[in-house]
Amino acid sequence: MRTSVNGQFLKVVGGVHNAEMDKPGVLQWIYSQGKQARLNASVCTGAFLMAAAGLLSNQQNVTTHWEDIPDLQTQFPGLNVISNVRWVDEGSVITSAGISAGIDMSLHIVSRLHSEALAEKTARQMDFDWQKA
Repeated sequence: MRTSVNGQFLKVVGGVHNAEMDKPGVLQWIYSQGKQARLNASVCTGAFLMAAAGLLSNQQNVTTHWEDIPDLQTQFPGLNVISNVRWVDEGSVITSAGISAGIDMSLHIVSRLHSEALAEKTARQMDFDWQKA
């Protein structure tokens, strides 16, 4: 997990997350960094860690990897877990589905923080077919 140099951006990555959810120090770090950040983002199952840390609020729209959507909804029933989307932008919190959806989300973040032109240029340079929505 990382924050930007100035602490305004937190990205929580996913993967096998179950053991990390049982580590109070990890969850406290995510919470403290997220509360200081202007923008919090998760890739894949990073949404579980953000929710467990207390960074996601009830009725908030979120997503995660398609395979983990039922578990996220069960473990955090107050969240509105959306399926069949690449990413969900809720202002200060953005969540994405799987790894490649995280690339789409990251390009969206570039467009928000800088410009759509830079995001498109970045996608072209990567030879990546950016799915904007």
